Amino acid sequence: MASCFEVILVCCILVLPFLYETSRTFRYYFKFFVYCFGVLFVATMVMPIIAMRPRNVKNFVLGSWFCQYISPLVGLRWELRGREHLENDSACIIVSNHQSSLDVLGMFELWPVIEKCTVVGKKEIFYAWPVGLAAWLCGMIFIDRGYSESARSVLNNATQKLKDNKVKVWIFPEGTRHNTGEIHPFKKGAFHMAIKSQLPILPVVFSSYYFLSAEEKRFDSGRILVTTLPPISTEGLGTNDVEELIQRTRNAMCEVFHAVNLENQTYLAR
Repeated sequence: MASCFEVILVCCILVLPFLYETSRTFRYYFKFFVYCFGVLFVATMVMPIIAMRPRNVKNFVLGSWFCQYISPLVGLRWELRGREHLENDSACIIVSNHQSSLDVLGMFELWPVIEKCTVVGKKEIFYAWPVGLAAWLCGMIFIDRGYSESARSVLNNATQKLKDNKVKVWIFPEGTRHNTGEIHPFKKGAFHMAIKSQLPILPVVFSSYYFLSAEEKRFDSGRILVTTLPPISTEGLGTNDVEELIQRTRNAMCEVFHAVNLENQTYLAR
């Protein structure tokens, strides 16, 4: 005679596909569950390995190899353009637009290409174990966004070491996630860091997440075009040039953002 657990399991197996196909809200939360659970599982699985070389940015590559399998599970496909700019073996400051926590899945696609890259994130991420601990072991730079002077000091202290080791630093200059179909104004931290270290800015643009809406509880399948632009030099620039550098970078990214979104719309209309 079947146990109560077996009956419940069979019911779930029968009901879940039905809910997934008929309920947009269920599909939205289910896909985010798969995404979060996948990252948690990989973080836990690789922990013993990356702990053998703590704070090594190449640990990100190992985790990325496994996390790349999450995107197909939630129906996302990433297409990279400008790969040659990421493959360049030199330090730089990567800046990209920030639309959702799903940006992390896009980064997992790029880490094996870049190889040596760390990311700047808010300190609260560190306390979200096991992911936070795994990120720390991978060399992630945690900052307190509530104290700009402290955050700037942390970044400045890390810059020279990263520059000497030819490590790229990924920063989201918008600061907060905005899935509104626009690239919002940039904060100055990444650009101060680039000018002070005389490292180039490398813009990376993720096309619009047209398939995602928190308000509508919609998470459909989608194609994301990831475009890496040519590096923008900061040689010879000083602190007085920060605003101009920000505007130049943002203008270039906005132009590409709108172009690839139009391309995606044409692609979807076929």
